[in-house]
Amino acid sequence: MTHHVIRRAVDATFAAPPQLPYASMGFTRRTVVGEEDGSVHTGFGVCELTPNGVIGAHVHSYEESFHLLSGTVILDTPEGSYLLEEGDYGLLPTGVPHAWRGAGDTAARWAEMLAPVPRARYGHDTRAVPALPDRESFREPVRIDVRDPRTRSFGHFEAAQMDPGKQSQDLLAVSASMRTALLVYSGITVKMMVDADLGAVASTMFMVQYAADGVAGAHDHPFEETYLIVEGTVDATFDGERYRLGVGDAAWAGAGCVHSFTNAGTGPVRWLETQAPQPPSRHSYRFARDWDHLRDVLGEEGGARNPMSRDVPGERP
Repeated sequence: MTHHVIRRAVDATFAAPPQLPYASMGFTRRTVVGEEDGSVHTGFGVCELTPNGVIGAHVHSYEESFHLLSGTVILDTPEGSYLLEEGDYGLLPTGVPHAWRGAGDTAARWAEMLAPVPRARYGHDTRAVPALPDRESFREPVRIDVRDPRTRSFGHFEAAQMDPGKQSQDLLAVSASMRTALLVYSGITVKMMVDADLGAVASTMFMVQYAADGVAGAHDHPFEETYLIVEGTVDATFDGERYRLGVGDAAWAGAGCVHSFTNAGTGPVRWLETQAPQPPSRHSYRFARDWDHLRDVLGEEGGARNPMSRDVPGERP
């Protein structure tokens, strides 16, 4: 049995996670989906850290990717400290120690994707580690430079990047390549953010935008997906149940959950999407209309039996 989860922004609550094995202050989290929802590969939530807040050094036995939704925050890693601002995204591979510090004048919020799902029976697959070294690179965090070839685990997203008409080299912040490429089809635009090219192995994170006439027909996948609406309104159907989702609403579809989307407004609708595990090289989409077509074709051919099948005595073929 497949299933899905809908989380409404109006019902969202931010609370300090009780299971943290490391010290923290001013840190709260909104859980969107986790192990308790039946997820196997996805732990998705929205984190909030006050300007004077801290999240102590720790390490996970899962992969963590993130996208900063608002505010500024400092991320400490063994390679140095980074001042992250709205639109930045990045990857923290399994086993990489890291810590977070508040910055700026307002609380920072970021979406986080944890893959596979943290398991409560194993301490949520997280361990506290000694504080990261106090050296100059940590005392003075730096902004990420997306053009610097040494920037291996971070990137930056702007809404203008979803415009197919603004992809010329002189308008791009980085050199044109598959890293900047847009996938455009049927009124839908997709901008990849975190994937294997950035070093991820267990999940992907990307931005999706539907034009006013954007429609995705009923389909499902052999992996889990999460959607966090950041602009506009969309009519989403999951296993025959229809929902209207707006800014701040979120949804999760388990593997095999048949879903479809239609822009419900007059302007674009955009959401942050994740997939886990990473899609296979083939057959990552199973569209209902294609298999319905096959059913019709077989019906027109007279319902010919599969030559590999065998009749069972007493039963109709």
